[in-house]
Amino acid sequence: MYDFTTPFANPAGSPIRELFKYLSEPGMISFAGGYPASDLFDVDGLAAAQARAFAQPTRCLQYGPTDGLAELKAQIIALMAQRGAPCASEELLVTTGSQQGLDLLLRVMVAPGDVVVTEQPAYPATLQALRLQQAKIVTVPVDAHGLDVAQLSALLRDGKIAVPKLLYTVPTFANPTGATLSRERRIALLKLAVEYRFVIVEDDPYGDLRFSGEAVPTMLGLTAEVPGSRDWVVHFSSLSKIVAPGLRVGWTVAPPEIARRCVVAKQTVDLCSVPWTQAVAAEYLAEGSLTRHLPKITEAYRLKCEAMCNTLRDKLGDAIQFHAPQGGMFVWARLAAVKTSALLPNAIAEKVLFVPGTAFFADNADEASLRLSFAAPAVTAIEEGVARLARAMDATGK
Repeated sequence: MYDFTTPFANPAGSPIRELFKYLSEPGMISFAGGYPASDLFDVDGLAAAQARAFAQPTRCLQYGPTDGLAELKAQIIALMAQRGAPCASEELLVTTGSQQGLDLLLRVMVAPGDVVVTEQPAYPATLQALRLQQAKIVTVPVDAHGLDVAQLSALLRDGKIAVPKLLYTVPTFANPTGATLSRERRIALLKLAVEYRFVIVEDDPYGDLRFSGEAVPTMLGLTAEVPGSRDWVVHFSSLSKIVAPGLRVGWTVAPPEIARRCVVAKQTVDLCSVPWTQAVAAEYLAEGSLTRHLPKITEAYRLKCEAMCNTLRDKLGDAIQFHAPQGGMFVWARLAAVKTSALLPNAIAEKVLFVPGTAFFADNADEASLRLSFAAPAVTAIEEGVARLARAMDATGK
């Protein structure tokens, strides 16, 4: 009846959010959504920050600058410097979560038919955004050390793929695999971007959630070591996973010419991100609350990840393969003899949720893969949830 645009004629929703209807079932244990642990929110610190922010009520209640409140931008610039990736105000845009940053970048950079490379498996919301933008998605596989940069180099060198407009990656504790791109691969990828002139989109919501191993510099931080590469990196980050997703505070760091166009695109979307929550975030960061609270989060996630990995080995043994991550929120696994689409109904019946791995593939989906998030459940719930998953696998295999 209605004449919708081509991308919205028959759009597919998020495969992960389709599972949320089961969360209200009594006794359900969820390894599905990438939710941070709500019991780890620094409620007192945020309440104090909100009180300080509202001491200037006009700042909170009035429209704000499209590129973000000046005081929040100053705090983000300081935070990025601490992370070894200094940036200037004209490179920085505050967004309503980092997902908006991706949407704005696609609006200003990608026309229908443009090639965009993604790692595979990849974050489903990115694949969804690319499809709605009518990009041509080309995938490059990921292993335990992140994106296979050598394969990408060979594909470009041999002309087997067109030079992409963008390359999207979550290089640190990737969603869904938990893998971290090695330093050597990061340098190689930056050199490829300079050589072939494509933009690396570095999505970094999890980088502060390291609980083991040695830190690896961000792609943005490493541009200092690869001449010319700063012009070819757009960096996204967010407070959603390390403070609270309800703030909806994210940011984009991009070359000024890209950032300026993203600001113009944002003016037509929401005029500005919410000044109230921006002011709260600015006060929270200025007080040093994130620095004090982050170790509590990472230690809790270390214990939860350890519980999940140990229980998977204990309950499932050789029936499952996975690499234990050094941080983040996810364990990516592969089952030996069961398709996860067949396992899911039995898992739901056992009151445990996970995301089948097919949701993370643009093509050639691995039907034996699945993503398990350990962040939100308590350790006892993780152990019980894995036991339920084992029972569901027994039922599926019969």
